Amino acid sequence: MKQFYQLLFCLCFALTLISHRSFGQQPAEKLVTGSFNHIPFEQFARQLESQAEVRFYFDPATVDSLFVTLHVQNQPVRKALEQALQNTPFRFAMDSENRVFITAGATIDPNLPGNFFTPEAAGAVAAMAEAPEERVTTNSQTTTVRSAEGRVYEIGARGSGSGKATLAGHIRELESGEPVIGATIYTESPSIGTSTDQFGYYSLTLPVGRHNIKIRGIGIKNTRRQILLQADGKLEIEAEEDITTLKEVVIEAEKDKNVTGMQMGLEKLDIKTIRQVPTAFGEADILRVILTLPGVKSVGEGSTGLNVRGGATDQNLILFNGTTIYNPSHLFGFFSAFNPDILQGVELYKSAIPAKYGGRLSSVLDIKTREGNKKKFSGSGGIGPLTSRLTLEGPIVKDKSAFIISGRSSYSNWILHLLSDKKLRESSASFYDISAHVNHQLNDKNSLYATGYLSADKFRLASDTSYHYVNKNASLKWQHNFNNKLYGVFTGAYSNYAYDIESDKNPVNAARLQYGISQQNLQADFSYFPSAKHTVDFGASSLFYNISPGSQTPTGEASLVRPDILPQEKALESALYASDRIDISSRLSVAIGLRYSLFTALGPRDVYRYALGESRSEASITDTIHYAAGKPVATYQGPEYRLSARYSLTENTSVKVSYNRTRQYIHQLSNTASVSPADTWKLSDANIRPQVGDQVSVGYYRNFKSNTIETSVETYYKWLRDFVDYKSGATLLLNHHIETDIVNALGKAYGVEVMVKKVTGKINGWVSYTYSRSLVQVNSGTTSDMINGGRFYPSNFDKPHDFTMISNYRVNRRLSASLNFTYSTGRPITLPLAKYYVGNSPRVYYSERNAYRVPDYYRADLALNIEGNHKVKKLAQGSWTVGVYNLTGRRNAYSIYFRSENGRIRGYKLSIFGQPIPTVTYNFKF
Repeated sequence: MKQFYQLLFCLCFALTLISHRSFGQQPAEKLVTGSFNHIPFEQFARQLESQAEVRFYFDPATVDSLFVTLHVQNQPVRKALEQALQNTPFRFAMDSENRVFITAGATIDPNLPGNFFTPEAAGAVAAMAEAPEERVTTNSQTTTVRSAEGRVYEIGARGSGSGKATLAGHIRELESGEPVIGATIYTESPSIGTSTDQFGYYSLTLPVGRHNIKIRGIGIKNTRRQILLQADGKLEIEAEEDITTLKEVVIEAEKDKNVTGMQMGLEKLDIKTIRQVPTAFGEADILRVILTLPGVKSVGEGSTGLNVRGGATDQNLILFNGTTIYNPSHLFGFFSAFNPDILQGVELYKSAIPAKYGGRLSSVLDIKTREGNKKKFSGSGGIGPLTSRLTLEGPIVKDKSAFIISGRSSYSNWILHLLSDKKLRESSASFYDISAHVNHQLNDKNSLYATGYLSADKFRLASDTSYHYVNKNASLKWQHNFNNKLYGVFTGAYSNYAYDIESDKNPVNAARLQYGISQQNLQADFSYFPSAKHTVDFGASSLFYNISPGSQTPTGEASLVRPDILPQEKALESALYASDRIDISSRLSVAIGLRYSLFTALGPRDVYRYALGESRSEASITDTIHYAAGKPVATYQGPEYRLSARYSLTENTSVKVSYNRTRQYIHQLSNTASVSPADTWKLSDANIRPQVGDQVSVGYYRNFKSNTIETSVETYYKWLRDFVDYKSGATLLLNHHIETDIVNALGKAYGVEVMVKKVTGKINGWVSYTYSRSLVQVNSGTTSDMINGGRFYPSNFDKPHDFTMISNYRVNRRLSASLNFTYSTGRPITLPLAKYYVGNSPRVYYSERNAYRVPDYYRADLALNIEGNHKVKKLAQGSWTVGVYNLTGRRNAYSIYFRSENGRIRGYKLSIFGQPIPTVTYNFKF
């Protein structure tokens, strides 16, 4: 009997199709008329749709270079299309329902094949008849709904809700189970949408009833779900990975965020984009790619310190899964500290910094790792000329928990041994880093996430001094869903950075210099979604600093070095914050936030008082006050405002404005232009005030050609006060009276950033130009403390003009090329102008501070990415990256230094890379 019903079902299905094709295949085609003069094909298709009952299906990225010039008068759609696509690689197919499919290179058949109803196919159709019903009922306690687009999911108990209800859940990748961050989930009617957070979680409040939910995200195929929303409930969504060309993925995921997104001054990069940009040694480098963005600079080649919108390197908060990274570089700054294989993406906030972030003036760089594959065990890695890396991941409990662990190590000594300079041949340099992440879903409402990170560098220059520095970081997060509209994330984190410098060439002077900073912080963040047009974030944090400012101890019995240890510094920094985003209308959105921070420096500590009206020095000390352990030494506090708004002029044009105030209670002390592993950090205290910054930004955004070309112009102005600068000849290491060599400075920074980005097609990339100034003024205190007579002077990182071009050309699915070009004004320097004698002692007369500049900088890079074949069943998928860094071999000046030779002072230019640097890297994945 069962076979009889299966056969009957197949016959009925076949008769339906046959009758449909026999009697409905050739409806009378409507005729079209029009004159089309070099218009984009997408616009041409829309005009045909408006005249005839046809519907076009095509990939906008595929036809973005196709333009139509045609005149038709009362012709069928087929005839018009034949003429429009004549002498082009594009083809079309039209089915019986007047659906038109545009393809490149080959024509598809939209009809069922003639052998569709073979016995095997009939069995498959019969199996479909036995499949579960297309309507699936869920409730607020069910989170295991993952399935096809054709089903209708009934959310919530019938009759239990009225008016509006909240749909919540996660969006994850089908193959790995990893969350999709920043995916958009929305309905077109009514126009309501939201985005997933760092856990892939979404909350969407909709009117009760039937809805067609659409989902888009980076790296996933566009998908949809049909729901019948009765009351609050959950819908877990698993989306397929999109393995088409990179930039086609990006445009589908971020189609109009440039215009409609609320956040300004925000740059988002995923790891696939990062891998396309050539770097010095062939390995994807997140910080190098960040430096190609408008408003982000460094003082020179080989430096990973970021100067964002005129800010110092210490004014950037770098987070790695919620832990603070104090030294983000390896090997003299040539490598970033983050293994690219474990990274998921990065967000850089240059303005309108969200209220949940604090502690830095200029920017927040939030780096997130992948969670690991919850479905199956896999791995990836790479082998390059200086480093190798390996990443392993897989499920612990399938669909519930996963791990990912990644390691990287260098073997760069061989290249040093090939150098002609004997001192360099005797040098050594190496590093390694290990990252690990584990996540586990306890139940529908609770999940745990743990991250660990360890990195170490060791190098010795000319067999004299050895340097060793270490990062240690760990974090634990607990995510709890109180209900569909409210969830919280509770984080505990630990960060530690320490270095050890040892010199033993001369046994009499042999000594070890050590420094360390650690912090422990607790944070609670809550997100509340009262409606689709209203989002509230609030929370609290507390951070404890413990700094060992420095110690020098003798090494070896022959050493005559006296031990010198600076006392520890401790402080507590706490904050409360709240922010509210409101969509006032379809055109206007406003976000308001307030963060209130409180900082207390703690004892034990001796605080020196200095004579009023005199320059601070050991000679002007009037009193010493001792504070016992745990006693407040100094307290600073104040509000930090956040305000931003977006107004849409049209559907592809918007204007955004923002204002934010930030406070910074910790300062980096450095006597070098670039970031050095020997730099130290100093807490605010009774003599050193915290830094305060205000920034106003205005931006204009417009997209062209169906959002395939993004343009933006942002201008900003910043006021800075009480950031640290130094007196001439300042001593920063092992200084027991560091406040005598520090001056509180005022600053201002302003600029314009222009960016044009093409995010789809075979040729894609971006071009950016930045004009910016960063100026410093020291006019407080005594006359001797003033710099340049109290006038504004350029900061060390003031580089007015900056131009960057990032271009990618995808030849085919296995071969792509990248060409980058960058130009910037040379950084400021202070030059010796003359030599004179005082009492038979030679003296050097210097220019005003930063009155001159090193030569301008420019560089071009080229890379080829060659992928292996795309067979599914292979032991490993491999690819090659072949590149040339500094293609023209330009000797860009990193610094200018001077020597006294035969009674004359001579200047020399130091270049880091004075010739082309070829690289070859093999990448694999299994």
